[in-house]
Amino acid sequence: MTSVACGAEALLTSLMAQAEGRGVDLVTLRALVEESSQAGARRALESLGLDDERARRDMDELRELLSAWRDGKRTAWRAVVSWVVRIALAALLIGIAVRLGLTGLIVR
Repeated sequence: MTSVACGAEALLTSLMAQAEGRGVDLVTLRALVEESSQAGARRALESLGLDDERARRDMDELRELLSAWRDGKRTAWRAVVSWVVRIALAALLIGIAVRLGLTGLIVR
């Protein structure tokens, strides 16, 4: 839990204790907090454009797209590393051939 969430939870607990001390029913307070939370969540989803029946499908598609992007990125890095290793090995073999004086076999 983040420090912001902990702070909000502590504030809510404090406010509920104050209200209960003034004679407000704890069940009523909990219901009020629950309804407020739901209304806030609905407003947040609405502001993001995720308040309709297509939102679930949209989120699933976004997750699939992100997963494909990550897979593609991982594959690209593997290809780059593979080519770098191949080039390094080829350079090593050429260096060995030059060192052993086998350049005549290469430049025929």
